[in-house]
Formats: sequence, C-alpha cells, structure tokens
Amino acid sequence: MNFHNITHDDMNNGDGLRVVLWVAGCEHHCKNCQNPITWDFTDGVEFDKAAFHEICTELSKPYISGLTLSGGDPLHPVNRCQILWLVKKIKQFFPHKTIWLYTGYTWEEVTAENFYGREILNYIDVLVDGRFEEALKDVGYHWAGSTNQRVINVSKSLKEGRVILHESN
Repeated sequence: MNFHNITHDDMNNGDGLRVVLWVAGCEHHCKNCQNPITWDFTDGVEFDKAAFHEICTELSKPYISGLTLSGGDPLHPVNRCQILWLVKKIKQFFPHKTIWLYTGYTWEEVTAENFYGREILNYIDVLVDGRFEEALKDVGYHWAGSTNQRVINVSKSLKEGRVILHESN
C-alpha cells in the first residue's frame, strides 16, 4: 500500500483532533474530487514501519482522538489487506482511540459477502460511505462532501443489521 501524507492534528476529518493517513489508490474518479492526485495506487510512498511508527507516536498523545483513513480510497482492492492489518494494530495498541474511514464504496457494497473489506468494519468506529457527487455538494454537511454520503456508526449498524448514522458531538 502506498500513501501520500500523514496529517497531524487534523480537525476536518472526524470528531476531535485526529491523525489522517492519506492512502493512494481510488477507482471511483469522482468528478471534481478534492484529491485526484491520490487516484493512482502506484503514486506516493510505500507504507512502512516508519509510517506506522509516526502514526503511533501521534496517537499516543492524549489530546488526539483517533485515526482517520482517507485518500484515495482505503478500501481500494490494493489497500484492503494492509488497511485491515493497520486497523487491527491500532485497536490493539490504542483501544480507546476512534478510527474513521472514508470510502467511495457504499455500506451495502462494503458489507456484501464477497467484499474483503467487510472484516475491516469490525475495527473501525465510523464509516463515511459513497462517492462524492458534485450535484449534491454541500459545504455545510458535517464530515462529508456531498449529501448522498453517509456518516455511519459502524458498531451500532452491525449490531442492528441496518445503517445507523453517527451522531456528532
């Protein structure tokens, strides 16, 4: 898996101050995407031990709420295996930090039986789903770029078998 950047102290991609990993690779190619540079999964640099250590160092700070995975698309097929490894490790080392994941796939696609990313849901707290749609862009829509995207409370949704939206603090 490649990535473009690790942002520290981010306030725009989830509740509280967060660390954001901007992964490479996206097959959605949404019109007027804010990060088209991240579409090519061969771009950026390889996610390695140093990158993992940087994320862990930031997450160890008490004022950091958690990790956000964005990009590109963390659930692009080339990213899924390493994203699963990463979210498992983060939950193991930082069980009280939250993990948000932004994807162009819908909840229904992610939870489909043949979608390898389904297991990832067991380790994340919030999933922001769906492709960005320029016609539905709303700068006032909290945590997402267009109103078709949903900010989903993953554990409640898995427990109840239906989509439950995340309630902002």
